[in-house]
Amino acid sequence: MRKWGLLAAALGLTLAACGGGTTTATGDGEAAPAGGGRLDVVKGRGQLICGVDGGIPGFSFVDESGTYTGLDVDICKAVAAAVLGDAEAVEYRRLDSTERFTALSGGEVDMLSRNTTWTISRDTSVGLEFAPTTFFDGQGMLVRADSGIAGLEDFAGKAICVETGTTTELNLTDQMRQLNVDFEPVVFQDADAAYAAYDEGRCEGMTSDKSQLVARRSTLPNPDEHTLLEVTMSKEPLGPVTTNNDSAWYDVVKWVTYGLIQAEEFGITSENIATFEATENPDIARFLGQEGTLGTDMGLPNDFMVQVITQVGNYGEVYDRNVGADSEFALERGQNALWSEGGLMYSPPFR
Repeated sequence: MRKWGLLAAALGLTLAACGGGTTTATGDGEAAPAGGGRLDVVKGRGQLICGVDGGIPGFSFVDESGTYTGLDVDICKAVAAAVLGDAEAVEYRRLDSTERFTALSGGEVDMLSRNTTWTISRDTSVGLEFAPTTFFDGQGMLVRADSGIAGLEDFAGKAICVETGTTTELNLTDQMRQLNVDFEPVVFQDADAAYAAYDEGRCEGMTSDKSQLVARRSTLPNPDEHTLLEVTMSKEPLGPVTTNNDSAWYDVVKWVTYGLIQAEEFGITSENIATFEATENPDIARFLGQEGTLGTDMGLPNDFMVQVITQVGNYGEVYDRNVGADSEFALERGQNALWSEGGLMYSPPFR
């Protein structure tokens, strides 16, 4: 979900500068010594700076007290727990869709955990590294229940609110072009303005990732007056993001994310992890750092996943409390279930 041409060029210049091997941008925009990598910067700072949306209940939402919660927020916490031993050692930076990538490439944040879709352009020409997908989604459409709109074809001559410079905007244009539907796009730089305009009736539909639409619907004055159409316009694999050319930091974010999934597969939760202290399963022993050097080989404490699970939980716990069975949204796991249960969540072996 981003602006492409100018943004890609800007990122290219930034990443080229980082690739010279002389300095690395820190979270404060300062230069770090060569070879100092993002992992060393985070350790030295004693805090993870994580870019989030902050306005999507269930994924990343900040309340009036300044407390951040959500699935994306818990990914930030998991990385902080692994690296620093403290899931609360996180500074959250709210970033809109037009500033998130430049903030990441410029070193203002250490990582993004902000409903960002993995695409080939972002992975290559924009210079990003995508960690494992934490939520498999698809683009949908929100309409008023009494609008009479049943499908995309019904938007002929009607207005649709959409966040500009995003994959959402491109997907919408492509879908309507294929259907030969002439509609009016009403574009906004940030999601808050787009949903406000939709609520005011300036457009008949609001399009975004389905999970975001469900979450944002809950914030409208009369949520029951709005419904999602039975349409999926795209594949939207969402997950954490780092920059290119720092494999050590990318490995940390990647394997911590995989670790959440693997913990669920092992049946290790925040409540029962103590029962695995004397495990005779060698796979679990390595996973928890009781044997081998998987953690220290990555520059982390060998028991990094113990810290993650104890303080944050496994992927199933993260999902359920934020968007699943234990939340107000009660979203079914579907594609976000473990591979062994018919979903797409799958971790390579920890060995």
